[in-house]
Amino acid sequence: MNYFILSQMNMVQMCSAMEKRWTLNDFDIGRPLGRANFGHVYLAKEKTSNQIVALKVLFKSQLKQSQVEHQLRREIEIQSHLRHPNILRLYGYFYDQTRVYLILEYAAKGELYNELQKCKYFSERRTATYLSSLVRALIYLHGKHVIHRDIKPKNLLIGLQGELKIADLGWSVHTFNRRRTVEHLITFHLKWWKG
Repeated sequence: MNYFILSQMNMVQMCSAMEKRWTLNDFDIGRPLGRANFGHVYLAKEKTSNQIVALKVLFKSQLKQSQVEHQLRREIEIQSHLRHPNILRLYGYFYDQTRVYLILEYAAKGELYNELQKCKYFSERRTATYLSSLVRALIYLHGKHVIHRDIKPKNLLIGLQGELKIADLGWSVHTFNRRRTVEHLITFHLKWWKG
């Protein structure tokens, strides 16, 4: 049985346990994968299903000091309801006295940014594949009235099969009004361009 099929079976098993109250003891923690704005990301294995995940560990004190607790709550609320092959999956979360843990889909090939640094440039075919994946994911997000607001190569990951995954929905917003969505995008981008 290949890794992809086994991984899919484990994901189903793990997701069926979503109602479970997770703790750090449910995971074997592996090597660091990178840094997050308010913590670190580690490779981890959920002990019951053997599912490989990325465990994003955020420090409550840093979140509070930067006054972004609401942003994390919004990120969890939005990402936990998204199901698209080109959007990084949030399986669940838990917390202890000092940290918040996000259980995320593991994108085995890392950041698109790092891949671009190695290659210097992508072929036209590869670029077109990434762009079409990105557009499909954005259409899905906008259909769910979600605006990402932070699309950049560091927030685009590559899965085991080479598929693009949008990650880091920390700056995303949820809006129910299509007109407000367009107005919000224009205002956000104008502020961004002005610096």
